[in-house]
Formats: sequence, C-alpha cells, structure tokens
Amino acid sequence: MYKEHFGLKELPFSIAPNPRYLYLSEQHREALAHLVYGVKSEGGFVLLTGEVGTGKTTVCRCLLEQIPESSNIAFILNPKVSVEELMAVICDELDISYPAGNISSKVFVDAINTYLLDAYAKGRRTVLILEEAQNLSSEVLEQIRLLTNLETNCQKLLQIIMIGQPELKEMLSRPDMLQLSQRITARYHIGPLSKEEVGAYVNHRLAVAGSKSNLFPDRIMGRLYRLSRGIPRLINVICDRALLGAYVQGEDMVDRKTLTRAAEEVLGEKTFPVKMRIRQHWVIAGIVVSACAIVALTFYAKSLLSITGTSGTVTAKEKTADRMRKALRWPDGQPVSRSKALAYEALFKEWHITYQPDAKSSPCRQAMAHGLRCLSGSVSLNGLLRLDKPAVLKLFDEKNRAFFATLISYNDGLATFRVGDNNIVADADEIGRRWFGDYALFWRTPFNYTVNIRPGHKGDELAWIDRQLSLVNGRRVQGKDLTYDERLVNEVKRFQLSEGLIPDGIIGPNTLILLNNVSGNSGPALMAKGEGR
Repeated sequence: MYKEHFGLKELPFSIAPNPRYLYLSEQHREALAHLVYGVKSEGGFVLLTGEVGTGKTTVCRCLLEQIPESSNIAFILNPKVSVEELMAVICDELDISYPAGNISSKVFVDAINTYLLDAYAKGRRTVLILEEAQNLSSEVLEQIRLLTNLETNCQKLLQIIMIGQPELKEMLSRPDMLQLSQRITARYHIGPLSKEEVGAYVNHRLAVAGSKSNLFPDRIMGRLYRLSRGIPRLINVICDRALLGAYVQGEDMVDRKTLTRAAEEVLGEKTFPVKMRIRQHWVIAGIVVSACAIVALTFYAKSLLSITGTSGTVTAKEKTADRMRKALRWPDGQPVSRSKALAYEALFKEWHITYQPDAKSSPCRQAMAHGLRCLSGSVSLNGLLRLDKPAVLKLFDEKNRAFFATLISYNDGLATFRVGDNNIVADADEIGRRWFGDYALFWRTPFNYTVNIRPGHKGDELAWIDRQLSLVNGRRVQGKDLTYDERLVNEVKRFQLSEGLIPDGIIGPNTLILLNNVSGNSGPALMAKGEGR
C-alpha cells in the first residue's frame, strides 16, 4: 500500500525470510562461526538458543549454505512429537525406508543406522536440525542422545543441531540431562541487537528495498530500540506499521509520534498503560532535577579547575576529537559517479602504487600485476579491523545514496576516511549508520598462493605457516618438508577461533592475512601498533 508512496521496489520489513535482506550482526557472525565449527567437528550436538525473533532461523539458513554439498540434511520444524513419531519423521526426511505402520523404535534405529553407515562409506555427512527444540520431551531428548551413539571407530555418524528458546538451555542444565549436555561440542546464545545495530539493520533493509531517502531519521532510532528491545522481528513489525502510518498522514518519513503509535498498535495498549505514563512523568521530572544538579556540579568543578589550573589534557583531546568528527557523506560539488575510482586511487596510494582508472583492467587485476591480491565481501567493523588493512567501503548517505570511500586508518576509536578529495574522521556509530558491510581490500601473500590449503596438503608454504604459528604460540619451528597434518590443523583452528574466524582448519585469504600480520611486515595497516592488536 505504501510502497509507491515512498518509492520502494518492495516491502522492506516483511517478516517472511528473504536471503537478500540478510543482516548479520557481530553476534550473529559469532554464532554462525560456532555452529560451522560444531558441524565440521567429529560429531555430537550443536546448540543455538535465543529469544523469539532474535534471528536463530536466519543463522540456521546461513549455516545450511555453508554445510558441504556432500551432506544429507534432515530438517524438523516441529519436534513436539513422541519418540516413534520423531524416528518416523527423521526417516521420511532422509528417504529411509521402513515397514508401513511400524511403531518399534528399534526398527527405526536399525534403519537409520544402516543408512548412516552407507552414507559414511560414500563420504557423506548426515546432519539432523531440530527447530523449536525447547518443545522436546525428556523421552525424545534421551532417544536423540542415543542416536549419537551410532558411530565408527573414527567419528560419530550423525551430527545434531538443536535450535530453541532460552528454556532449552535451562532444560539441558538439569541433572538428568547431564549425559546429553556433555556431548554438546558448540553452543551459542543470541541476544537482541544493540542500539547501534538497530539503526544499521533498518537502513540495510531500506537500502535493499530501493529506498532513496532516510525514512527513519537517526534521532528516532533510540526510541525504536527501546520499543522493540532490539528484537529483529519486532523491529520489522513496528517499522512496517510506522511506514503505513506515515503514508496515511501523507508524510515523507516516520516521526517519533508515528513510531510510538505504531508500536502501541502492534504491541497493544497494555504496553503503554496509563499508570506507566504517569510513572514516566515522575521519572522524567526526577531526571530533570538530577540533570540540573549535574549541570550545577559540572560548572562548579570547572570553576575549581580554572582556579587550580588543572584543566587537564584529556578534555582538550576530547574537544579536538569532537571538532574532527564529521558526517560520512559525499562532498558537495564533486560528481558521485567518480567515487569508486577515487576510492581505489586512495587505496592504491596506501600501497604506494599508481592506479589507472581509465585502464581496461579492473582494480583487482591492476593490483595483481603488482603482486597483490584482492579480497571483497561483507564483514562487520570488528571483522574488518581484525584484518587490519586499508579498504574501500560502500557507504550510504542520509538520502540512502550509495558512494565509495577508503578507510585508511583507525585509532583511538576514530576512523579516517578518504572521501573524494577530502579526509573525514568518523566514529563507530557513524560508520554503523552509513555502512552495511560491503568492502574490498588488497593483501600480499608471502608465497605463491593459488588455492585454499586443506588438511593433507604438502608444500613449501607449510614451513612459513609453521613459522607464523610458532610466533603465535611461542614454540619452536618444526622444520621443513611438512605435511598439513592433524597437529598443524588443530593449531590453525585454535588461531582461527581466537581471531573470530570460522575454525574450519582451511587456510584461505582471511587466515593468511591474519597469520601474515603476526610478523608486522605485511603492508599498510589500519591501526597503529598496540591499537586493537
């Protein structure tokens, strides 16, 4: 109804899962890393919990995309069934034959065991995913535990992922669930989005839907955070109703009053009872009185400082930082069509290379001609800072207009961007409002890297990898003619996990960049030594 009014291609806040609207916060990425690690380990249970609407299903869908194609998956959405019914559903999901009308658990288990052994012989992994697992009865949980007893001498034959609400954690902490709880190889609890993430989440969905303007001003994001408690599903419902309200009123954007009314309609009047409003007035009055007292004390403290002459360097530093901070926006008078070329020109300059914007070859090809490699994708700010390399970011201004800028340094919580012909300093909040994760950077490999290094690999590059790991772990170098064996693989997994990467033991660009950073001579860095390293 309001789509045409706001110039949207589609409805941005539909609660139906759509991969194009995927927004992974930092904790969602961490949850995904834990789940992938659990799935690729030797077997057992993987546990993911979170409140209703916090994005558990979103993470699960991401997990399914990263599970190897050589996997057989049984996905059970409603496990509120008996033991026999669950066994039958598992067989149905995996296309396992069993006698018609069978109600014997042993027959089901034998059929599942035969299937798992056959899949293992073919080099295939079997994964069972149970959503809404808090609805499982104790008897069903015990049967699921017994399924993990199906194993070879080397590994478990069935990997089980349980996804549920916080009650699932409480259930598994009971003394009678100790045996099952001890078999959980990876677990993670997803909480609500932070105040900063709420703004980034809303802007991301609007941008994907084709919005060209700021439909939810930054000044009301704090209100949206409090109303939704940071729960993505509630954010969607409230924002959808708020856009409808703004459309009915003929407004071009959502204001605070419309947002509050939308929340009342969605959550019900009980969320904002009269007594609560009266209490809020008293609270506000108390805050005002307290604020006045604080202001008075502040002026008193300043007067003392001026008398004693101890005006402090920290205050001066903070004032300087405040003056430096600016909004991340494209400079007036410069054509935004040149933003990408100028951003790459700045990135090349960080590597002391001249960029040819009019050349037929792409920036990545030009970088490769100088012995560099290109890495791009989507990442959180913390993830980008871990890589510690200057990067070209795709940003959006207050009108949701896309432009490119180069992040060239990050120190004391402030980032310096090259935007067009200007340098702009911004803090993490401003970056969160303008950036949804798209990046591209250059890196230099210490050897002739061509493909990801996997377990069992042999090659001269392993000597370098072993040397870097020796620096990380404070051990001796192992020598030459190495094989990427279990010892090295486990060291790499521990390193990946400590650096926030998916601990899969596969040495790809992200792992190589971080290993290369250990020696401190891997090219230009975002952060000064000791800053976040």
